[in-house]
Amino acid sequence: MAVSQRLEMRQGQSLVMTPQLQQAIKLLQLTNVELTEFCEQELEKNPLLERDDTAPAVEGERESIDAPTGVEGSSAEALDQELAREDFSKCADMDASGEDMSDGGEERGATTSAAQPLTDWTTVKSSQVYEGDEDLLESTVANSGSLRDYLQEQLAIAALDPARRLICVSLIDAVDEAGYLRADLDEVAARLGTDRSVVEETLAVLQGFDPIGVAARSLAECLALQLKEKDRYDPAMAAMIANLELVARRDMAQLSQICCVEAADINDMLAEIRALSPKPGLFFSSDPVQPVVPDVLVREGPDGGWLVELNSDTLPRLLVNARYYASVSSKARDKESKTFLTECLNNANWLVKSLDQRARTILKVASEIVRQQDGFLTYGVRHLRPLNLRTIADAIGMHESTVSRVTSNKYISTPRGLFELKYFFTAAIQSLDGTESHSAEAVRDRIKEMIEREETREILSDDRIVAMLTADGVHIARRTVAKYRESMRIPSSVERRRLKSGENLNSGYR
Repeated sequence: MAVSQRLEMRQGQSLVMTPQLQQAIKLLQLTNVELTEFCEQELEKNPLLERDDTAPAVEGERESIDAPTGVEGSSAEALDQELAREDFSKCADMDASGEDMSDGGEERGATTSAAQPLTDWTTVKSSQVYEGDEDLLESTVANSGSLRDYLQEQLAIAALDPARRLICVSLIDAVDEAGYLRADLDEVAARLGTDRSVVEETLAVLQGFDPIGVAARSLAECLALQLKEKDRYDPAMAAMIANLELVARRDMAQLSQICCVEAADINDMLAEIRALSPKPGLFFSSDPVQPVVPDVLVREGPDGGWLVELNSDTLPRLLVNARYYASVSSKARDKESKTFLTECLNNANWLVKSLDQRARTILKVASEIVRQQDGFLTYGVRHLRPLNLRTIADAIGMHESTVSRVTSNKYISTPRGLFELKYFFTAAIQSLDGTESHSAEAVRDRIKEMIEREETREILSDDRIVAMLTADGVHIARRTVAKYRESMRIPSSVERRRLKSGENLNSGYR
């Protein structure tokens, strides 16, 4: 068979993702802070975009969980259809959808608002208003220098010769955010061309800086430095610091034997250790604390239902200046300038539609979550229902990937507190009688309550907890109980028995 080259024409269909749709997908998973930064960048690049600094329109209707969650208006129709049926690994080309995404820009008058369709959905301000010194904590943390700066300020007034001062600067650079020294002294000595003894002497000076415990090479050394400062580092305390693994296991009997003191003194020594700071460097930070701002607000309605509304304070408001576009485009002569203006207009129109659709999608998902978890809002965590992404996606007619993006790093403020939307998605634990499954979070809360209510004479083992849950109709394995207990940082039954026995013995001595 001869091998030859030839040309063939084939007709086929392919699925592609346009840059505009990629941008819409990206906006879905951005946090409110990241979204604001993105919009600021677009404002700098696109001359047709401008910020809307005016107050939102008069309050419109709010989304109620008793009402259907539809999307009105044709401004985001194409994007809404894509999000409703998309599998983001296989998205059709938006240019083939038949809608011209740049239409209406010239005919809308002076300005076109990017977020005007949202006024019926997002005009309610946050009810969490603080008066007085609301920024006191933030400003205090933000204005406090970093740990490195603080140590260098103390180094400036320390009585050290130039050589040791250089060594101390090198050691300060090796101190991490928690205040621990992350450098090998032999390596530092070799790099600086000095003896290890000199580095150790300089380290001793650095460890005398504030905060006490800084530049320690281990937890034991950090605690020892703080105890020495308080003049409480006696032989018994030194023995306890040298056996921190027994402290972690709460082995009171072994600690009492090693430290050669009575059980009452062991409890007093443990109380002193608990008062120390295991990470002294965390009091300093170069980055200001960013408070969590809710994206969605939930409050009880007058009819007993739940009202779900977007927090408009977190939403950037953009305008497309159609008048400026008409003025500039009429004066453009060359093809390159006209193409640039057309692209700016198309990008601006698509961005405002994407912002509008992002807000509507978040509201849709949040409303369905509230509808599914109304028992939690009314009665508490015990009534949290098992929930997964597919349930929400099927209910609102969207893809699971859309729901996943919407619920990532988005927060909802409820009468029971501030939660990430991901919090409401919990695994299901089957019931013995075949009725509705139990939420893993609800079972975890029941385990915590059982342990909190246990008596000293009857410490609940994991097997005993399994038996009690089984009696209540919860089908759960012992390893699952142990996993939930460890995730809540609750000690085992043996450790709890030692701890409570030590507390009772301590009270008996007193």
